[in-house]
Amino acid sequence: MGESDRYQEYRVKKQRFTLGQDGNALMWLFVLNVIFFLVLQVILVAYYFYQKTEALYYTQVLQWFQLPASPTRLSERPWVIFTYMFSDISVFRALSNMLWLWAFGSILQGITGNKKLIPIYIYGGLAGALFFILANNLIPPLHPQVGVSNLLGANAAVAAVAVATSMLTPGYRFFKMLNGGISIWVLTVIYLLIDFAGVATDSAAFSLSHLGGALAGLLFVVFLRRGKDGSAWMNKFYDWFINMFNPHKKNTTASVKEKIFYNTGNRDPYNKTSNVTQQRVDEILDKINQKGYNFLTDDEKDILKRAAEE
Repeated sequence: MGESDRYQEYRVKKQRFTLGQDGNALMWLFVLNVIFFLVLQVILVAYYFYQKTEALYYTQVLQWFQLPASPTRLSERPWVIFTYMFSDISVFRALSNMLWLWAFGSILQGITGNKKLIPIYIYGGLAGALFFILANNLIPPLHPQVGVSNLLGANAAVAAVAVATSMLTPGYRFFKMLNGGISIWVLTVIYLLIDFAGVATDSAAFSLSHLGGALAGLLFVVFLRRGKDGSAWMNKFYDWFINMFNPHKKNTTASVKEKIFYNTGNRDPYNKTSNVTQQRVDEILDKINQKGYNFLTDDEKDILKRAAEE
């Protein structure tokens, strides 16, 4: 049980639509991948039922989901730069990606909250797409495959999540009952080796796309440690978009200070101790949900500790 889990009983339940517990970002990613996978599978079964060839399925259906290596073809269907990272038709690959996403994503979400997992996933997918297109068009041996090479699957995005999680929690260990456990870095290396082995017989552009995703996860953490959060603008855009359809949205144009009530009593007024109020506890729990427990101040941690003792 994590630190944030100890204080969930103090939260006042809010009536709002969320998918999973507290808008679980990892659950959203699972659902999107499963929906795209099922849609493609149902259409494929329909093609088999009407005795149409698999080649026709690839031409008429899959091309609208997968990422082409050709910039010209990409310009005709720009949305595939996003759909490809949620789509797959290989049962084994889709299942493998979701298992690895759960392994690393659950740890990342437990540390940073719900606001960074999806941006890292998207950054990894975009970097994978960029590396794939550049590799096919700029590396001479790959030129002949530009017209027929296409990218599909969450591999690059999951690689970003794996590397980012490993950098944020280098000391994390799995299966601690087995001689101290297995370091997360060992599991990350195993995942990358399995991932690259799966595309070893294909064009090198596929391996480079997965490497691009891993690099995106690394750079995200590097910039985060320097105070530049690459997820901030995505979350602000998401909040703005959602609030467009919310008639009860709050006006956030003016800067409003956080409401904290202090009790000085007979003590030095410069040594203030925050009162434990339900509103303050809820605000701190929201902060944990958005950013993670490690981003709390000492005063906020003290409030939660005293709330648990009352």
